[in-house]
Amino acid sequence: MTATPARRGRTLSVALSIALVAAQVSATLVAAARAATPAPPDTRRDQEGIAIRLDEREVRSAGIATTSIERERGEVELSLPGTVAIPPQQLRVVAAPAGGLVEAMLVAADETVTAGQSIARLRSPDLVEAQRQYLAALADEALATDRLRRTRLLWEGRVTPERELRIAETEASHAKSRLDERSQILGLMEMSEADIEALRNSRRIVSAVTIHAPMAGTVVSRNANPGQRVEAAAPVFTIARLEPLWVNIQVPAARLPAVDVGDAVVLPAYGVQGRIIRIGRTVDQNTQSAVAVAEISSGGGLVRPGLAVAATIRIGQNGTPQWSVPASAVVRHRDRSWVFVREENGFRARPVQVIAEAGGRASVRANLAETDRVADRGILALLAELAAVDQD
Repeated sequence: MTATPARRGRTLSVALSIALVAAQVSATLVAAARAATPAPPDTRRDQEGIAIRLDEREVRSAGIATTSIERERGEVELSLPGTVAIPPQQLRVVAAPAGGLVEAMLVAADETVTAGQSIARLRSPDLVEAQRQYLAALADEALATDRLRRTRLLWEGRVTPERELRIAETEASHAKSRLDERSQILGLMEMSEADIEALRNSRRIVSAVTIHAPMAGTVVSRNANPGQRVEAAAPVFTIARLEPLWVNIQVPAARLPAVDVGDAVVLPAYGVQGRIIRIGRTVDQNTQSAVAVAEISSGGGLVRPGLAVAATIRIGQNGTPQWSVPASAVVRHRDRSWVFVREENGFRARPVQVIAEAGGRASVRANLAETDRVADRGILALLAELAAVDQD
C-alpha cells in the first residue's frame, strides 16, 4: 500500500524528533564526561614560586633588565626608631601615709636619693588621732593585764570561780590584740619602732610625720607642694632606678619575622648596647608596627628616660640563605615580598623575607642560588603578570 503524503510527513517529523533527542543526550554525556575528567595541573605554580612565561621579544619590549645577587654571611643591621623607658619593676610610688598638710618637700625632681632618706614632712590630724587611740589601747591593755593578774591570784586562793579567770584571760588577749593593731597602724603612718617606743614611754603626741625614701634611686616625679593638702595614700613622689633601661623599638609588621628575642641592639649615637628581651604580640592598627623591648645600659647617664633614639638591631643568620639585592627588585603582592628570578622561559616569582633596607639595597632571606639573576627594571610588567597568574 502506497503511503499518503500526510503519513510520510508525520513519519519524517517523528524521525527528526528522535534524532534531536539522541543528539541532546549525547551532548549531555560528553559534558558530564568532561566535568568528571580532572583539569590538568597548573604547571606555572610550584613550591619554588610562580612561573611567568615570557619570550625574549616580550622581555625586551617590556624594558626588563636583570642583575646579579650577593650572598650575605654576617649580621644585618636594621635601624628603627625607639623611645627610652624605665622598666616598670624599677618604679616605686611613695604615697602619703596619712591625710594632712604638706609641711615641707625635702627633695626635688631629678634628685638622687638613698634608701631611708627623709624626703618630705607632713602635718596630719589623722596621725594625732592614731596616736591617741594607741595610748588608749595601751591603757586598756595595762588594765586588762592587771585584772588578769589579780583574778589569777583569787582563783589560786579558791576565792573566785574558774569562769572569772577565763573571762579575764579573754579580755587581756583582746586588749593586747587591739594594742598590736594600733601599733601597726602607727607603723603604716611612717612612725618607726623607736618613735612608737618613745610615745609609749613619754605619752607625748606629735603632729608631724616624716616620709622616707623606700629605696635608692632618682626622683622622677613630684606630685605635691608645700602647703598642699593630701589624702591618705595620695602619691607624693615617684622614685626609679635608672639602671638598666628599656628601649621600646617600633618594628614594622613586615619586619617582625626577622627579629628574635636575644638579638643585639645598639644605640650608635650613645655607644651603648643591649639585647631584645620581648617582642609584642599585637600590632598597632594606626602605625602597623609592634613594640620590641630591648634592655640596655644607661651609658653612665647618657641615655635617659623619654629620649627618642635610633636603635640598630643586629640580625644574625637563621639557617635560611641571606642575600643582598637591589631594593628596586623587591615588590609587594598580597602582603608578601617577591623577587623575579630569570629562567629559560621567562621569570619565576619567588617569595622572600625582607630583613632590612639601606642605601638602595635590601637584605632578604630566600632559597636562591648565587648564579641567579633578578629583575630590577621593568618590574611593573612582571608584577602585572604575577597578579594575573596568582588569582587564587
